[in-house]
Amino acid sequence: MIELSVDSVGGHSQISYAGDTYNTAIYLSRELTYTQKQVDYITALGEDEYSVKIMQSLEKESIGTQNIEIRGDKIPGLYAISTDDAGERSFQYWRVDSAARTLFVPPSSITLEALQQYDLLYFSAITLAIVTEQVRQQLLAAIKVLRKAGVLIAFDSNYRPKLWQNQQIAQKWVSEIWCHTDIALPSVDDEMALFGDSNEQAVLERLHDYGIRYGALKRGAQGPLPLGLEQSSATAWQNYPKAARVVDTTAAGDSFNAGFLAAYVQGQGIQNCLLKGHELACEVIGYHGAIMPRPVE
Repeated sequence: MIELSVDSVGGHSQISYAGDTYNTAIYLSRELTYTQKQVDYITALGEDEYSVKIMQSLEKESIGTQNIEIRGDKIPGLYAISTDDAGERSFQYWRVDSAARTLFVPPSSITLEALQQYDLLYFSAITLAIVTEQVRQQLLAAIKVLRKAGVLIAFDSNYRPKLWQNQQIAQKWVSEIWCHTDIALPSVDDEMALFGDSNEQAVLERLHDYGIRYGALKRGAQGPLPLGLEQSSATAWQNYPKAARVVDTTAAGDSFNAGFLAAYVQGQGIQNCLLKGHELACEVIGYHGAIMPRPVE
């Protein structure tokens, strides 16, 4: 998407490019720079100048773009982001007719069969919210087949109420996907807002009931809790370092996901996955916008 960052002091705006899965893809690709792992991004873009720049930004980050659908009559979505004095953000979206909403909708050169070439598939509840109901059904069927073939499914229940027809539909779909997830990466705030859980423990118990056996429950500055077999001893886990500074919490969860997944695909244990995710998120929130500058090589 096109990201419009609004300066709360001067009222000036800056254009960049972001989006929850886009952010994770970029940070994951950076974390895997010196490995043999390849990160691809699957979406739909237009032929306009902003779509071209988004494509170029992905390629600059060494992210594969061969499975991006091009829709000549569509353009990217837009969102404006503003932050308060504590760095907490709020969003306004313009994406009703965005190209991404047509993903996997005929006529389409990129089909769900493209997912078969990957070892791990990561998406979010925003992915589910913006595609059609038919595509959701087809994606669920594809996930079941992919898992049987050994493809790992990673999911973040990133909940944006305005993107869904109603809360009940969002609950239905997120619950369904949780039952077919290998690596769960929810945020406690999203889960409580969507399902009305009274506290953190209720969230943990519900996730366990879905059959989730691996992943992390993100809790912001408190640091993550492991999901699955280690969950019963979660309170005994390490203390996590605090962020050196908090400028903008945009992409905190997205970057955590990237750090966690990067450690995971490199064969690291759960404790290091949690720490890597937390450390990367702490670094990202020290900058304005979703994508921080590339580190000096």
